[in-house]
Amino acid sequence: MFRRIVFDSLSVAFLLCSLSVGLFVTHEEQLLSLQTDLLFISGFVLIGAGIAYGLRRMHIQTLGGILFDSQLQTKEASPWYRSFWGLQLLVLLFVSLTVAVIKTDFSFVELLDQHGFAGAVRLFKGIFNPNWEILPKAVLNIVETVFMAFLATAIAIPFAFALSFVCAKNIMSGSIAYPVYLILRTVLNVTRSIEALIWAIIFSVWVGIGPFAGMLALMIHSVASLAKQYSEMVEAVEDGPIEAIQSTGAGKMQTVWYAIVPQVVLPYISFTLYRWDINVRMATVIGMVGGGGIGTMLIQYQGQALWREVGCIIVVIAAVVWILDLASAHIREALK
Repeated sequence: MFRRIVFDSLSVAFLLCSLSVGLFVTHEEQLLSLQTDLLFISGFVLIGAGIAYGLRRMHIQTLGGILFDSQLQTKEASPWYRSFWGLQLLVLLFVSLTVAVIKTDFSFVELLDQHGFAGAVRLFKGIFNPNWEILPKAVLNIVETVFMAFLATAIAIPFAFALSFVCAKNIMSGSIAYPVYLILRTVLNVTRSIEALIWAIIFSVWVGIGPFAGMLALMIHSVASLAKQYSEMVEAVEDGPIEAIQSTGAGKMQTVWYAIVPQVVLPYISFTLYRWDINVRMATVIGMVGGGGIGTMLIQYQGQALWREVGCIIVVIAAVVWILDLASAHIREALK
C-alpha cells in the first residue's frame, strides 16, 4: 500500500513538474532560486500525495496499485485503456513525449535544412573514404584501448566479487547487516550514476592525462556496475541448497561459499565478459577527455575536420568491437 501511494504521488508530482518546467519555462529563463524550486517541488509532491490517498479511499484502481498491490484484483470488465490506471499511463506517456519534444527543440525543418544536410554529406563522404595511411597508428591506439579496458575489468573483479555478497539483501538481513547493506548499495548507486566520462575528467586532473586516468575511470565504474549485477544474481539464487547447507550447522561464510558461490560463478563470468566488452566501447569515449587510447586520437582528427582520418579510426573501432563481441558471445554460450 505504501509503495502504491508513493508511486502515484510521484507520478502526479512528475506531471505537474513536467508541465510547469516544460511548458512555462524557456531555455533563456531561469528559476528564481533553489529554495523556490524546492518549495514548488514539495508542493507538487504534497498535492500528489493528497490525490493518491483520495483515489485509494475511493477504491479506484491506479497504476501504482497495478504495479505494487499484490492483493489488488486486476480483472476488469472494461478494456485496460478505458480503466483509470490505463488513462493514467497514457497521460504520463503523452505528457512525457510532449515535454521531451519541447525541451529538445525537435524540428524536422532543421533536420532537413539544405545547408546542414550538405555539411552532413561532406562529413559522410570523408568517413566512407578512409585514409588508410594512419592505420598503423590507429591499430597501436586501439591495442592500448583494449588493454586499458582489460586491466580496468581485471582490477574491478575482486572488489565487485567481495561487495556483491554484502550488497545482497538475502544475505545482509540482520539488525547490523541490513544498515551496512543500505549504506553500501547507496554508495554504489551514487558511484554508478556518475558516468565514466566524468570519472575520466576527475582522474585526468588527479593523475594526469593519459591511459592511466582512463583505466581508473573504467575501473571505478566497473566495480559499481559489476557489484550491482553480481548482487542481483546472489539475490536470485535457489533457497534449496542454502537451507541444505544451513541444516548441517554451517556458518554464514560456509553457506555463502558452498551454497551460493556455485550457483553464481557461471553468471559472474558471463557478466564479467560482457563488462569487458562494454569497457572497450566506453574507453573510446573517455579518451576524448584525456583518458588515452584511440578516443584521444579520434578527437584530435575530429577537431581538425579530417573526416577521412576519422573514417579510418571508426573502421578500426568497429572491427575490434565486433571481434570482441563475437568472441565474448561464443564464450558465454560455451559457459551455459
